[in-house]
Amino acid sequence: MTLYIGRESSKLWKRICAEVITEINLLAANWKYLLAGLVCQYIHGLAARGVHYIHRPGPTLQDAGFFLLPELGQDRAYISETLFSFIFLSFVLWTFHPFIFKSKKIYTVLIWCRVLAFLVASQFLRIITFYSTQLPGPNYHCREGSKLARLPPPDSVFEVLLINFPRGVLYGCGDLIFSSHMIFSLVFVRTYQKYGTQRFIKQLAWLLVVIQSFLIVASRKHYTVDVVVAWYTVNLVVFFIDKKLAELPDRTNGAASFLLPLSTKDKDSKTKEENHKLLNGISGDPADRRQRTQVNGKTLDDVNTVHADATMNVA
Repeated sequence: MTLYIGRESSKLWKRICAEVITEINLLAANWKYLLAGLVCQYIHGLAARGVHYIHRPGPTLQDAGFFLLPELGQDRAYISETLFSFIFLSFVLWTFHPFIFKSKKIYTVLIWCRVLAFLVASQFLRIITFYSTQLPGPNYHCREGSKLARLPPPDSVFEVLLINFPRGVLYGCGDLIFSSHMIFSLVFVRTYQKYGTQRFIKQLAWLLVVIQSFLIVASRKHYTVDVVVAWYTVNLVVFFIDKKLAELPDRTNGAASFLLPLSTKDKDSKTKEENHKLLNGISGDPADRRQRTQVNGKTLDDVNTVHADATMNVA
């Protein structure tokens, strides 16, 4: 038993080391994309912090979800955050599973480059939206009478730049349309839907996102419109950007093409290859690749023509 555990541990250690070397090489080639994505995450947090300074509490707007879903209350508002944390951590752990498990379909660095591209595009649209119109926040700490509903003017620029993490993120107001929680959840679930292998987990993930949508409204963190807009906006963003990004390399071939070339580059390289073939007398159409024979210094495409010509010369 001890021998078996030692042998398996040795195999696992070798697998982890090999994966680390592979991912380091990918990181060296793609660190700019990851860094840009992380910087954009900070900018998104900074924008959410900034809109809190101009937030003005007021009466809660009429909302269909508030009529249909009973209010959870402040004591049970943590249920929504707990579910979101579970989705978030589960996805993060899944992206690192190639370091341990034998079944490897993704590269961790490349999958995060892709995820950050989806997040940045969605968050950019979100920033434009919630700065266009500031709605009175429906959350408990954003209502009239709460000390956190309005932020006093900052004493220095550093107070704004530091964002007061994580308290400033958890108790923000004004960044409503559309829900940031739904952005992360939908991006994660759509990514697993494409690159995951377990059908049951895919179905469970979509069910959890639907449940989270109701919990966000029931906990009064967002209006229903914030969740509805997130559902179609994020899905459309992921759909169109995913078509522009180069597909992840197949791990079965052991090749890792470095992200992020656009698909248009692939088309250009293919066009150049076809032009090169044409210049060398090779047709791009397989139906046009007939046997070519030279007779009396002339190139003939049809062998039957050659025979006919030879018969006439004999006569």
